[in-house]
Amino acid sequence: MEAIQDWFLSQSGVIQALLATTFTWVLTALGAATVFFFKTASRKWLDGMLGFTGGVMIAASFWSLLAPAIEMSEDRGDSPWLAPAIGFGVGALFLFALDRFVPHLHINFKKEESEGPQTNWHRTTLLVLAITLHNIPEGLAVGVAFGAAAAGVPGAEIGAAIALAIGIGLQNFPEGIAVSMPLKRQGVSNRKSFWYGQLSAIVEPVAGVVGALAVFYMEPILPYALAFAAGAMIFVVIEEVVPESQRDKYTDISTLGFIGGFLVMMILDVSLG
Repeated sequence: MEAIQDWFLSQSGVIQALLATTFTWVLTALGAATVFFFKTASRKWLDGMLGFTGGVMIAASFWSLLAPAIEMSEDRGDSPWLAPAIGFGVGALFLFALDRFVPHLHINFKKEESEGPQTNWHRTTLLVLAITLHNIPEGLAVGVAFGAAAAGVPGAEIGAAIALAIGIGLQNFPEGIAVSMPLKRQGVSNRKSFWYGQLSAIVEPVAGVVGALAVFYMEPILPYALAFAAGAMIFVVIEEVVPESQRDKYTDISTLGFIGGFLVMMILDVSLG
């Protein structure tokens, strides 16, 4: 194990970001693979896991992204709030634009509730697109974190980047289930349900590499990039994750899941970072 750790730490930030986001994608695929072993998943459990996802993302947005962005701005002698505020706002607006112009359908929503431009695309395609939009900021966040740590940027630590990857990976597992199981209930085959479930996170390694490369070639924008990922993730949580988890009678379960996810991510970041 120590040899693997040493090998990982010896890699460039881009390779570390690629490996870390591949890890988060693999956990999504493992979650999606549950369709081969279980006939269904209860709505109570799915809502709890969606809440857990939201809690992880909110905690990661602050401890892994906004707090380092503020610290970096301060260390550079800049206004500690200006770059984080701009990056956060632009990140949220970026996801807002994608949400408006990319057809998609949130989990637990009916086909007629799809968002973005009207289209005749299949419900499955719209559902996968929604989760793909969700995963873009996650991949960017992990990539930027590893790129910053590898570049030796003050305030960026490899432990914090690893904690972020673990947290995102943990919430990706139930996310894979949340995509694949509803498809199975609609009569989609196990193989196709798994395929679409894992496909929703394949964008994460791509976004991770883009985030790491951005740090190396444009280091001055790092506080903006970290806050950008935070703003995008907060937008996803409020616009997508929370409403999806509150549509049935298990609102308390999803709320407790949210608290649990927040605690797990906070503990990971503080202990490893």
